[in-house]
Amino acid sequence: MSASASRRPQKKQIKVPKKYGPEFSVDNTWAQLSNNIREIQHNNAHNLSFEENHRYGYNMVLNRQGNTLYNGLKDLVREHLKELADANIFPAFPVSEEQQTHEGEMLLKALRKVWDDHTSSMIKIGQILKYMDRVFVKPNGLLETWDLGLDLFIKNIIKRDRIQGVLITAILNQVRYEREGFPVNQAAVQSCIDVFLRLRIDDITVYKRELEPVLLEQTKAFYQAEGKTLVQSCDAPQFLKKVERRFEEEDSRAHHYLASSTAPAIRQILKDHLLTPHLSEVIAMPGSGLDIMIDTDKIKELKRLYRLYNSVPTGLTVLRKALKDSISRRGKVINDHTLGADAVEAVDQGEADSKGKGKAKAPVNSLTPATEWVQRVLELKDRFDHVWKDACKSDHDVEVAMNEAFESFINLNDKCSEFLSLFIDDHLRRGLKGKTDTEIAAVLDKTITVFRYVTEKDVFERYYKSHLSKRLLQSRSVSEDAEREMLSRLKVECGYQFTQKLEGMFNDIRLSAEAMEIYQTHLAKTTPPEVAINVTVMTSTYWPMTHSSSPCHIPTLLTKSCQSFEQFYLSRHSGRRLTWQYGLGNAEVKTRFKARTHDLNVSTFALVILLLFEDLPESEILTYSDIKEATSIVDNELKRHLQSLACGKFKVLKKHPPSREISDDDSFSFNNEFTSSMQKIKIATVSSKVETAQERQETRDRIDEERKHQIDACIVRIMKDRKHMTHIDLVNEAIRQLTSRFNPEPVLIKRRIENLIEVCRCPSYAFFN
Repeated sequence: MSASASRRPQKKQIKVPKKYGPEFSVDNTWAQLSNNIREIQHNNAHNLSFEENHRYGYNMVLNRQGNTLYNGLKDLVREHLKELADANIFPAFPVSEEQQTHEGEMLLKALRKVWDDHTSSMIKIGQILKYMDRVFVKPNGLLETWDLGLDLFIKNIIKRDRIQGVLITAILNQVRYEREGFPVNQAAVQSCIDVFLRLRIDDITVYKRELEPVLLEQTKAFYQAEGKTLVQSCDAPQFLKKVERRFEEEDSRAHHYLASSTAPAIRQILKDHLLTPHLSEVIAMPGSGLDIMIDTDKIKELKRLYRLYNSVPTGLTVLRKALKDSISRRGKVINDHTLGADAVEAVDQGEADSKGKGKAKAPVNSLTPATEWVQRVLELKDRFDHVWKDACKSDHDVEVAMNEAFESFINLNDKCSEFLSLFIDDHLRRGLKGKTDTEIAAVLDKTITVFRYVTEKDVFERYYKSHLSKRLLQSRSVSEDAEREMLSRLKVECGYQFTQKLEGMFNDIRLSAEAMEIYQTHLAKTTPPEVAINVTVMTSTYWPMTHSSSPCHIPTLLTKSCQSFEQFYLSRHSGRRLTWQYGLGNAEVKTRFKARTHDLNVSTFALVILLLFEDLPESEILTYSDIKEATSIVDNELKRHLQSLACGKFKVLKKHPPSREISDDDSFSFNNEFTSSMQKIKIATVSSKVETAQERQETRDRIDEERKHQIDACIVRIMKDRKHMTHIDLVNEAIRQLTSRFNPEPVLIKRRIENLIEVCRCPSYAFFN
């Protein structure tokens, strides 16, 4: 024998213990052990010896009787389970539909009692048969005592006859009763479901395999039917409240007695069958839908609506569309109301004109529609911002949808730029008087909010420049600080280029004030003219010179004052040329009437007209033709100023015959009988705050011409930078760069390209240099 063979490991043999006492008997041992197991199953284990029963099992395995012991145990457990079923479960089967709630509960309690009895006995049996599990069961691939007990419970209780079906029906009925509002014993249901969760078939719990599918199917059918019922019987807030309560109830149900894994599936059923099919229907419910909730400021209900709609994939899409539609509808009402107000005023004015006599009415295009339109837009914005912030948690996607709707309806009003500029003009003239800095900032911020939605910002710039020029020239601004605050906000929104000319206008006012101080010092050293004047020198590229085509024959008295300043100014600024804009000026003149003398504040044109009556006898009249010939003022300007003097609130001239409109056949005389309680009287020129259709078309034509130059400059700038690019890329880039000022049409850009560059016919015919 070799050395290696002598060191070969030897298998340890199980030593057979010495036999003491009588010989081992299988029958006697099993008889004793099986009897004791029955006692354990009947809860009589308190008199049994653990060591003795353990030794019985040990001896049977040791004497190669493990198979007998294992099969005998299976038979005992099987018989015991059948006894338990016959004694507890079958008698608890519901016998009538009326008693299903109570008897179903009894059945569930019976199952739990059987389970508790069975598991209690199997725990004790497993303890005394540990040796069998370790030495016989595991090596032979059999189920250990505890697992064997579970397997037998499934086969002899759950799967026996129709027990499983009745149990599942009982559980489903309990769930359904609770959903219908009846109280149920949740503990009984939970205890039964706990059994289903502990039992496994092919490594899948009985709950997951047998109960959950039918539970989910019943849930689906229940909430499909309930959704249809709620839509028919509830208004929108009630529907949303009940749906949200259902989510809470199902979460609570899953927490208290259903498996936690079922909760997501049930929530999905609620979303798919109770909520999603009715999203559009609920939000559009007449008398209670989204519009009504917004109108009545039901933020709590709107919060609930957002929470629920945000929980389903298509919910926010439906909500965003509904909000957009709501804003668009309300915006259309605002636009239609404004247009309707204009139409009504036009009709009223026409009727008044046909009557002839009476007090002069406000002009057709008054400021009211413009300010009212902007104010209503701001109120609408405030309302929906409140909804967005407080109900929708400042959701970005909701904000985008709302902004799209505001931008759409605001720009459907072709007067939006003009209206917004008039609104700002009204506030900067008088609306901000008495307000704190915080309140002024809030008003300006609101106007910028609307400004962001205006796509044709170049149109707004033209109107704003026109209105600003009048405020500056007439010294009508409430606060220069407010004016500059507005400019700074516009600069932030659109850049320096947008406000460059506007800031130039302020600079002209400042330089003019300094020039007038120097001029007054100069006059103190010389003989001043009879008429004192205050001159604003305007840079032609900054100011809107819309009145340059309105000539006027100025009396010699005024001409001398103008010449005096012009000589002074040009002596200090060689190479410059001054063009007098009489239509933009105003004057203060003392006028003596029969009752008293008044200080009249009138336009320069009105002053020229009044001076024609200075040396005339009281009864003398001047015809319209006489006045036109003497002043050289064009018809439309002359009629406006005559209407202000003879048909307005302060009639310092008499019109013959009296009427509200000025015609070429009218004649005028000085109204020496004029009386007023005020010493100083401002006679405003009759004018249209809002442009007429003809004026608007003229403005549009000027803007279109300016846009051509802007497009040209943009194209040249792009080509200088890129040198070489395709036609479509050039068009797209030009559109991108110009969008901040207006929305250019691709056709217009193509036309401007043809006017600016020579086409280089590359092989592809698509490139430009």
